Amino acid sequence: MSNGEPEILMPSDERPTGEFVSQPAKLLRIAAMIRELLEEVRKSSPDEAGRKRLRSIYDKALAALREGLSEDLQKELETLTMPLDGTSSESEIRLAQAQLVGWLEGLFHGIQAALWAQQAQARAQFEEMRRRGLPPGSPERHEERRGTGQYL
Repeated sequence: MSNGEPEILMPSDERPTGEFVSQPAKLLRIAAMIRELLEEVRKSSPDEAGRKRLRSIYDKALAALREGLSEDLQKELETLTMPLDGTSSESEIRLAQAQLVGWLEGLFHGIQAALWAQQAQARAQFEEMRRRGLPPGSPERHEERRGTGQYL
């Protein structure tokens, strides 16, 4: 969108340029899973096997997220996420997951702002049509109303 907020693609939409999310429900599920994992890591001290499993889940979650994001958002995500390797400590895993959760929450706030702006714009258009006395969907909506003279 032109205001810098990501937009949600509907199934019939063509892929626009800029920031967009094509699978918002999937992103919400992944964000909830990562948030729960982060809470679990905070409550316990995972052993080496647990940290290895968390790294694997983190990598899979990042790959799944990228599938529903535009190239612009994929690049942003890549620049902001920390790669985890075989020697990542518990605190590094916590930081990486917290960073990802924070980015996702920011993305969702952007989507909410974009939806609010779309609703406000639709409401304003509807009010303008009501003010002019035109029925919704009228082809005259975009044209200036002319006098009722004869057609030549």
